[in-house]
Amino acid sequence: MIDRMRGVSVLAAAASLMAAGVLQADEEHHWSYQGATGPSHWAAMEHEYATCGAGKTQSPIDIEDSGAKKSELPAIAFDYKPSPLKIIDNGHTVQVNYAPGSSITIAGKQYQLVQFHFHKPSEEKINGKPADMVVHLVHRDSDGKLAVVGVLLQAGAANSLIETLWKNVPTQKEKEADVQGVRVNAADLLPADKAAYYTFAGSLTTPPCSEDVTWFVLKARTTVSKDELASFAKLYPMNARPTQQLNGREIRSTR
Repeated sequence: MIDRMRGVSVLAAAASLMAAGVLQADEEHHWSYQGATGPSHWAAMEHEYATCGAGKTQSPIDIEDSGAKKSELPAIAFDYKPSPLKIIDNGHTVQVNYAPGSSITIAGKQYQLVQFHFHKPSEEKINGKPADMVVHLVHRDSDGKLAVVGVLLQAGAANSLIETLWKNVPTQKEKEADVQGVRVNAADLLPADKAAYYTFAGSLTTPPCSEDVTWFVLKARTTVSKDELASFAKLYPMNARPTQQLNGREIRSTR
């Protein structure tokens, strides 16, 4: 039993590190978003991916606003600072690995921002409808627990930060670029209204689909231009996992 628990702990730690950008996806990219290596096959592809099929709190989900429990939820205190741009195309998405020192605090609990990445269309749906894209800001607390803030991205005005990112995506996959002289601030991805959000228990949305992840999906959206959407689509026309069953989970919403 002790050996099994140690094994589970190692896998959980590895999953946390991968989500935080400390570990990168395997070089062969043997999982994908379609066909024989797509989401419906993830659980059977590797023993470590079993949770993708057996898990009961999997992400993403379809958030029905009318079914969310209206609650007095604490504000998310964002404390994002500029970071040197370290960007990678990891074979599944474009990811920015963030310098230490930026965080969110919720009800006195602090989570450090470790990376953010993009999905097209949004993996989360609101009342059955996805947004054009979503950015997932991945945070980790001192115990290794993950909290992800999802910001839905909708076609509209251009976003200068995203324009900067797209200009600096490395041409070689899995090779992080440390872009000299360029700093970015994740705060530029946040909408003006950061007070309203949904929250629920979930998981990573990519293998190994590890659970015990707390999700916060902001209700307000950030805009990106049609050209910025098209630029990402040239790399990843579709990199969104289908929504998963709630299995009795409670979704809470700010009033």
